Amino acid sequence: MRELIEEITRSLVDYPEDVKVTETRVNDNVTIEIVVNPSDMGKVIGKQGKIAKAIRTVAKAAGTKENLYVQVDIVD
Repeated sequence: MRELIEEITRSLVDYPEDVKVTETRVNDNVTIEIVVNPSDMGKVIGKQGKIAKAIRTVAKAAGTKENLYVQVDIVD
């Protein structure tokens, strides 16, 4: 799951080397934290949060296959 989100995020930003994605699992709950270069924050969030929502939707769909509850946080 982490690799999927990392690949999506790296394709969106100008500084892909600064992308850091961490995954924490507790039972059936997965928390994914995305850290990007401050100048890329707007690209990851998108207008009115549409890109962030799309990333969360993909993560939740991937988690559904494994019966996991997935939460994606974009950390500034």
